[in-house]
Amino acid sequence: MTKGPAPRAVRIWDWLTGKHSTKSAYWMILGPTLALTFIGVVMVLSASSVEYIGGAGSFASLRSQGLYAVIGIILLFWMGKWRRTTYHRLAVALLVASIILLALVFTPLGWEVNGNRNWIRVAGFSFQPSEAAKLAFCVWSAYALSQKFKYTGYGKKLLVPVVLPFGALLVFFVALGRDLGTVLILAMIIAVVLYLGGMRGSYLLGTSVIGLVCVAIATALSSNRMLRIQAWLGQCNHASDPCYQYEQGIFALASGGWFGLGLGQSRQKWSYIPEAGNDFIFTVLGEELGLLGALLVIGLFITLGLGMFRVAYNTTDHFVRIATGAIMTWLLGQAFMNIAMVTGLLPVIGVPLPFISAGGSALLMAILAVGVVLSFARNQAHERQQNTQSATTDSKVKESVQSRQ
Repeated sequence: MTKGPAPRAVRIWDWLTGKHSTKSAYWMILGPTLALTFIGVVMVLSASSVEYIGGAGSFASLRSQGLYAVIGIILLFWMGKWRRTTYHRLAVALLVASIILLALVFTPLGWEVNGNRNWIRVAGFSFQPSEAAKLAFCVWSAYALSQKFKYTGYGKKLLVPVVLPFGALLVFFVALGRDLGTVLILAMIIAVVLYLGGMRGSYLLGTSVIGLVCVAIATALSSNRMLRIQAWLGQCNHASDPCYQYEQGIFALASGGWFGLGLGQSRQKWSYIPEAGNDFIFTVLGEELGLLGALLVIGLFITLGLGMFRVAYNTTDHFVRIATGAIMTWLLGQAFMNIAMVTGLLPVIGVPLPFISAGGSALLMAILAVGVVLSFARNQAHERQQNTQSATTDSKVKESVQSRQ
């Protein structure tokens, strides 16, 4: 009896998971990453070229962003050839290094920007340790849980060591620097790691409630954060309020129309939008490239997420699944928060748009995070190709034996 075509829902699911494709995930990860990085460098040039940064001139941000982009892409292709065991060996060292760097923020090497103390500055170079902490925690937590699965079960036991002490320690250092946006990103990563680790819903819900209560308290104790909440609710009536930034961003998006004013032609970036090259760069992009340009960027993020989903879905390795899920949550969750923030769906939180916003350390760590998943995708494609060839060889051998009989 001849089998009919598979139902449409089955075909769609097979396409989403990449069931019949060996290398699609690799290209769905690599392509959007390169495209988003290129768009980011161009938009940083456009948004920052109207500002004169000290003695470095108007293109200081471009030089910095371009340098980090080139370094990141070189490392991306290099890391794409690594094996999983390489990350196993580096996991603990990455976590320890990130904790040390976060602690250095509160030494004389630390540097405060816009009220947040989350930078290290040495010999004219600056670095944001919290960005490295995101990548380190994604890799280390996946490794720790993959090793723990060999000796214990699931449930509340996963709280140690993912939440206590190491996850809580990272969150503590970042919160001490008053960077609530990064705290929220780390909290999302921790929640997804616990979920992928198989934690029971009751324990996960309890942990999430505790985290939300802490965030609410931190917000209530800060007059600046409460002012942002009020601005988000429309309770502001003069230009010094935070709603000025949101309103100018909306003006930029609205004036862009379908096709935009043209690259470099933004009007609102001329000192109207605070942080035009950083947190609110998406509004400049929408003004210059229009709705189609904005949708292109969103589509690239969706494609990147789909490629990572395929890697996580098509593996039986706990380490690969958890690390990929954590990195996907970090990059896509942060992108969603930034776009929702500048369009008024969320209050101004202060998180950059991955790959797009100005900031060398954030760009470098995002590219390296993709490099981790890219190596998983490459190894996975190689293994699936070998399995397919082996199955084909076995089938030919059986046919040959049967024909002889």
